Amino acid sequence: MLAKSPTGTWLPAWVPESSALISVLLLFCAAVESSTNGFDGSLLNGLNVLKVYTGYFNLTPATQGLNTASVYIGKILGLTVAGVLTDRLGRRPTIFWSSIVSLIGIVIQSAAQNIAMFVVGRAILGLGSCWAGVASAVYLTETFSARWRSWGVAILQNFYYVGALLAAGVTLGTGRWNSTWAWRAPSLFQGIFAIICIVILPFIPESPRWLVGQGRPEDAHKVLAQVNARGNLQDPVVLAEYQMIVETLNYERAMAGRAPSLKDLIRTPVARRRLLIGSSPGLFSCVAGNIIASYYLGTELGAAGITNANDKLKANVVLNSWCLVCCLFGTQLAVRWGRKPTALTAQFLLTVFLMTIGGLTKKYSADPAGASNALVYGNVACIFLFQGAYSVAWTPLMSLYPPEILNFSIRANGVAVKQYANAIPALVLVYVMPIGLANLGWKMYIINASWNIVTFVLIAVYWVETKGRSLEEIDEIFEGKKKHETIEVLKSAGQLNILDHEMDLNKETVDVEVSEVKD
Repeated sequence: MLAKSPTGTWLPAWVPESSALISVLLLFCAAVESSTNGFDGSLLNGLNVLKVYTGYFNLTPATQGLNTASVYIGKILGLTVAGVLTDRLGRRPTIFWSSIVSLIGIVIQSAAQNIAMFVVGRAILGLGSCWAGVASAVYLTETFSARWRSWGVAILQNFYYVGALLAAGVTLGTGRWNSTWAWRAPSLFQGIFAIICIVILPFIPESPRWLVGQGRPEDAHKVLAQVNARGNLQDPVVLAEYQMIVETLNYERAMAGRAPSLKDLIRTPVARRRLLIGSSPGLFSCVAGNIIASYYLGTELGAAGITNANDKLKANVVLNSWCLVCCLFGTQLAVRWGRKPTALTAQFLLTVFLMTIGGLTKKYSADPAGASNALVYGNVACIFLFQGAYSVAWTPLMSLYPPEILNFSIRANGVAVKQYANAIPALVLVYVMPIGLANLGWKMYIINASWNIVTFVLIAVYWVETKGRSLEEIDEIFEGKKKHETIEVLKSAGQLNILDHEMDLNKETVDVEVSEVKD
């Protein structure tokens, strides 16, 4: 059975009665961007190995980098409005339009007759996918059932490897075709995720926090009940979360005295601190060194001693299967162990593995003919271990950590900045990487490992732990107890109209508030 859910937008919703089913649909819909990105990276990994693709476009290292990196041109352009669209149109409509734009780009890319057409198609694809990247992370963080939020949001980015594995399998099959359909068919298949998203959207609710921000608290209450308690408005979990949301957003509105804007990102020292920490995963994950294996695995394997094209395509399948297992394990670590310890451990391992890959690649390049099988397979093993370590931390943390750090008024625009912090260096690195590998070889790995040490120090010094806290409780890390004092003042002045009930889920906060009222 389906029940109508208020959305506050032109896009209606009829959601299932089962809260568990709603959570599954939310996850699959929000995963469209990560799946598309994963498919794209693995697709280009496969295509860059195929002579029918490189020969069709007569690719040089420079034009190969342009073809591959052009998706980030669209992302950088699209991110200028991604946060604004997410806040003004709503989370669901933004995801809908992003899917439409992505499909247009995919069709143009698949039908490309020359490099210019291929680049334009990929730029449009990047434009659409970046809107989904901002909206989906914010949407899932704000809407997913409270009891499963950390798991659901962390798993969101894991779908990268679902898309990547699918692309690896498709290109392995079509790679044997002696026609342009060897690369056109898998490129066209990339649209499956956007289509799935469009089909699911009418059956999932709008973000309750966005609804409160639009002045529709009763609609938000109903959505919270549908997502958490099969529509029971009086469920204690629903009532507790509803009060926390309304209190927090009213507090932010009262303190700002205006509607949220882009200036809120840098208006106060606290906002600037949130922005720097919240956007850092975008930069840190991009410069960690995974771009080589994500887009130029064939070149990397060739430098390691694997020269057969079919063997490279098979390695692409195995690598993405391995990374999918690792990112699921990493989700467990991030939720149970903590965000910061997971990132630090993985960053240490990434540095060690990159140094090792650089050393083994140097030894192989000095005497390829005399290189032993142990050297070749040892290097390949280190490549797999490196990608596994990356997947353990950065795959789940990219979607989980930034929306937690950023409060409601800056969440959408802050996630857009995080995407900028990823897309701008990615555009440069994806373009220059084949040139760098061709000219510097093994030295590229050592250079990359060196700046990973800097990343490790920055995480250790500046990151804060968010494990085990609700979105509203995370605010206390940055705002302290001042927020609750202000809420009490607003309550006494009659400026907050919220439900009165026991806050069983947040007893510590309630005790603090009660003691403040007594004082």
